[in-house]
Amino acid sequence: MQKQEFNKQLFDFLAASPTPFHAVYEMRGRLQEAGFIELQEQDAWHVKPGGRYFIVRNESSIIAWNLAANSDLTDSGIRMVGAHTDSPCLKVKPNPETESQGCLRVGVEVYGGALLNPWFDRDLSLAGRVNYLSTDGSLRSELVNFERPIAVIPNLAIHLNRDVNQGLNVNPQTDLPPIMAQLQGDAKITLRDVLKNELLTQYVDDVAEILDYELCFYDVQKPAYIGLNNEFFASARLDNLLSCFIGMQALIESDSEQSCLLVCNDHEEVGSMSAAGAQGPMLKQLLERLQPDAESRSRMIANSMMVSVDNAHAVHPNFADKHDGNHGPRMNAGAVIKINANQRYATNSETASLFRHIARQEGVTLQSFVVRSDMGCGSTIGPITAAEIGVKTVDIGVPQLAMHSIRELAGSDDPVSLAKVLKRYYQQEQV
Repeated sequence: MQKQEFNKQLFDFLAASPTPFHAVYEMRGRLQEAGFIELQEQDAWHVKPGGRYFIVRNESSIIAWNLAANSDLTDSGIRMVGAHTDSPCLKVKPNPETESQGCLRVGVEVYGGALLNPWFDRDLSLAGRVNYLSTDGSLRSELVNFERPIAVIPNLAIHLNRDVNQGLNVNPQTDLPPIMAQLQGDAKITLRDVLKNELLTQYVDDVAEILDYELCFYDVQKPAYIGLNNEFFASARLDNLLSCFIGMQALIESDSEQSCLLVCNDHEEVGSMSAAGAQGPMLKQLLERLQPDAESRSRMIANSMMVSVDNAHAVHPNFADKHDGNHGPRMNAGAVIKINANQRYATNSETASLFRHIARQEGVTLQSFVVRSDMGCGSTIGPITAAEIGVKTVDIGVPQLAMHSIRELAGSDDPVSLAKVLKRYYQQEQV
């Protein structure tokens, strides 16, 4: 796929995926269109060589795979790619309504390590999963996306906060509740009433009561090219829906000569410890079902490899001293191999060398990232997955700026070039 078409589809995917639930919904549709069959975890499976399948857990994590037509899993192993579906955001509290000066405010929790200042003065909408009681008494759920701007977190004017440009210290409890409406007289508005009306108007016609929800606010601004020559593009949730899309496209375009797998877990931004997270049993349980015999499964994993794909820190032109001088990745200069002596990344010399060799075969350059020795290092699902199932792993990612902001920036050449490398990796005979 050419760069322009690849990025167009990427932009569409990002815009349609304001939450992990919506991201998995989008991936489900694209995988089904490519011939993948959805399996239910509670059912007995009858998978066949040459088949393409996927499972979904919690509507927010997904694993898709294809089984090689002419090779045994034990001897050939599985070419795995991992990413995560969640991003830092503002999640709505269970009883969120507060009134102040005639305005309805919505209480939120900060999910993950979000940059908070960029959330001010943005056009915010609301999306997520709503669970409700239907008119026939059954429990149901629906994905909701208001799409239009319905809330805002206004900044305090500089006239009333003269020192704001010396540094704004944001209190998540008091400063971040978005304003959703201006109340008229004694009128009362509850979020559950708003959700019920939205469901009845846009989605279903049998809602008796809203029981619960998992909702987050998001910026309605669409992905867009940036720069005189469209060198960059900006979007929300590049970390890490960018990697989910790249991995999915590579898997769809790969042949069936090798067994391949893509896992996109929820909850990475808060530690991955959940039934649907990388520190949970989802991937391990799948591998047990694909290869029930313990010895054969151990041999299969020994012949497998995981490429953990999570965006990397590009060197910032205004803050270049925040990088090690020899390890400052640039946008549009290729994906980044991420290395950390303290195992915050799972890369070792063996897995890095193999990935470099594959990239060289595709004519794609790679870069390296090591955090400054006097700074702490983030992590990914790579070390967690490696520890959980014992698979050799390399951590890589597209370089980006403004990581964990409400709007992030990446190079427009990097996604399609990484997809080429992952497609080639998926077809490797030996790892």
